[in-house]
Amino acid sequence: MKETFVIQFAGKEMTQEELSEKAVQIWKDAGNKASDAKKLELYVQPETNKAYYVINDDFKGDFDL
Repeated sequence: MKETFVIQFAGKEMTQEELSEKAVQIWKDAGNKASDAKKLELYVQPETNKAYYVINDDFKGDFDL
């Protein structure tokens, strides 16, 4: 079964893949290898226009949606 996750709000639309890719890109921009990201948690708050992420339980941050 193929699943699709899409969040829609305020005329915007983002998929789970897009959110994950953005968080991993921030991880890579910080000097890490994409393959070293073993665990990703994403929390989306449309009311604040933010996505919060935790990679490998200790690399944390947020980005605008």
